[in-house]
Amino acid sequence: MNSNAFRPRRFDLIAFDWDGTLFDSTALITRCIQLAVKDVGGTVPSDKDAAYVIGMGLMQALAHAAPDVPPEKYPQLGARYKHHYSVHQNDITLFTGVLEMLDRLKARQHLLTVATGKSRSGLNEALRDVNLQGIFDGSRTADETAGKPHPLMLQELMMEFGVAADSVLMIGDTTHDLQMAVNAGCASVAVSYGAHEPDSLAALGPLTIAHSVAELDAWLQANA
Repeated sequence: MNSNAFRPRRFDLIAFDWDGTLFDSTALITRCIQLAVKDVGGTVPSDKDAAYVIGMGLMQALAHAAPDVPPEKYPQLGARYKHHYSVHQNDITLFTGVLEMLDRLKARQHLLTVATGKSRSGLNEALRDVNLQGIFDGSRTADETAGKPHPLMLQELMMEFGVAADSVLMIGDTTHDLQMAVNAGCASVAVSYGAHEPDSLAALGPLTIAHSVAELDAWLQANA
């Protein structure tokens, strides 16, 4: 018998970042940012600098990654990023073990949500591609509310489901995710297999840093 099934929930609502946390897309996004900047004549950012902006809203991320690209070129920059991403988006998948982890959380009646820097159309397409419709109870995207690390995504989810901040857990792979949780007064868990380094994640006080989906799953089953 699984004793976890009868353990009181610590967190009623769990919010997941998407890219780099559930979806194995960090390397692709980094490369697409670099190609887009090159296409418009900007200075191509390093892998580290391009990965740093993952989790922000698209135009906020591109502007940060390409500070020498003038604002009048932002529409072209965004279009080139979307072009490069669309060519290869079907090459990437959920991290191994994610579906099983989400099923276990669902069985314990956690509210499962997504808080992502993706656009609404991008998230909906990703959910269709990996057959996740019905798993998540709610979601917020960067183009329909304030981008990370502003707390509005989490605040809106809390309001939608009537959940207090101390019953919400944010899980993400970037400092933008964890800072959003801090700003919203929520607990967080970091994963180190995405875009940002463990040391920078640790500075924002997550409850734990998981180094694999299996480690994240085990922690959630024991502590969430």
